[in-house]
Amino acid sequence: MKFKPFENKIWLASPKMHGDEQKYVKEAFDANWVSTVGENLNQFEVGICKYIGVKNAVALVSGTAALHLAIKLADVKQGDKVFCSDMTFVATVNPVIYEKAEPIFIDSEYETWNMNPKALKKAFEKFPDVSVVVVANLYGVPAKLDEIKAICDKYGAILIEDAAESLGATLNGQQTGSFGAYNVVSFNGNKIITTSGGGVLLTNDNEAANYARKLSTQAREPAPWYQHEYVGYNYRMSNILAGIGRGQLLYLDEHINRKKTIYNRYKNAFEDLPVVMNPFLDSMKPNYWLSCFLIDESCTTTPEDICITLEKCNVEARPIWKPMHMQPVYANCDFISLDGKDVGKDIFTRGLCLPSDINMTEKQQERIIKIISACFE
Repeated sequence: MKFKPFENKIWLASPKMHGDEQKYVKEAFDANWVSTVGENLNQFEVGICKYIGVKNAVALVSGTAALHLAIKLADVKQGDKVFCSDMTFVATVNPVIYEKAEPIFIDSEYETWNMNPKALKKAFEKFPDVSVVVVANLYGVPAKLDEIKAICDKYGAILIEDAAESLGATLNGQQTGSFGAYNVVSFNGNKIITTSGGGVLLTNDNEAANYARKLSTQAREPAPWYQHEYVGYNYRMSNILAGIGRGQLLYLDEHINRKKTIYNRYKNAFEDLPVVMNPFLDSMKPNYWLSCFLIDESCTTTPEDICITLEKCNVEARPIWKPMHMQPVYANCDFISLDGKDVGKDIFTRGLCLPSDINMTEKQQERIIKIISACFE
């Protein structure tokens, strides 16, 4: 069956601006505070802290920069082993390499597609001296953070929560981005809210937050001249970008509700297809950042078939994140799974990220549903 392409491309996830962003950016211009200090930065950090329920937020140029500082704060050194989520975007892991440490990848589980706590426990039994765990919340669904944190506490390990994709999601009523000693959120252009590019480091440790701010501004000492006693980074977010984020934060709950509607529309429409939507537990409230599904093993339709069909219709879809242990750059790293299974590889092979753009209309999504459904006929 042939479908007429959309006149304008339907994206996987694109920014949604409301007007308040421009107001706050204009305030920064009018006050001539366009660098890495200013009221937008202050208020954006305060707003993020209030929403998530943490004491400190340090706004930075990217989620990756925030992860790097989290790794620094956790005192990861050259040669250290660090347990990391296996199925995630590479930015979760790269900062470990920045510090010349060694990532060890922990397999996923089918219940949430996130790090399997049982595999993490197995990893600690094999490497009991590991002192840092980096766990990602995939596609807006929390990992089993309470179980993972309990395992970390048992082994005296520091938990770093990569909540880049899950701002606004909760586990047992607690916001993601607050479970670890150090936590990270991304404001990249495709995230639930955006600063065009940016991220934030979150922590309840006041001393750590102050150290992160210092590191993010080239580690300058409080002297009349430029004095530096250790290496820092140029990681601080600008007051301009914080103005965008300050305006976006006002609409975070609205964005989550729109994403939830998109997810449920797919879920209801695909009930009779050989697929299951990306799952979560009753104790979890995702932010529904990306709607995804997993195709049944017995089905001959592949994610690639659907991607190609959608592309011909001017619609963007994407494969699931390719697991880190399958990436050439990390092929020599240890990978811990259960019973010889490779859950991440299976989800990657059979899974697909669906168009989840909140700028997409209901009518447009209904057309996309028809296109996808036809792939299974």
